[in-house]
Amino acid sequence: SQLLNHVIFNMKKEKNQTSFELSLERLETLVDSMESGEATLEQSLEWFEEGMTLIKSCQDQLKHAEQKVQELIKNSEGEIIERDFE
Repeated sequence: SQLLNHVIFNMKKEKNQTSFELSLERLETLVDSMESGEATLEQSLEWFEEGMTLIKSCQDQLKHAEQKVQELIKNSEGEIIERDFE
């Protein structure tokens, strides 16, 4: 049972990472397509809307990751030790 839970947890973690990485790749593709200037206004607006949705998703995932990191670095008294992530 613990092994199964571990496998499921890692699968979810990999899915989130893949999802994040794929979102970034798709954003790069959208930006390149829009910068080419070859799309119609309608197509550019669709790409822009898709890009904004991807950006929101990535921001949410990054916020969740930051919260998780803060939880992991709490000291023994339960206070958060602030650290730079750069």
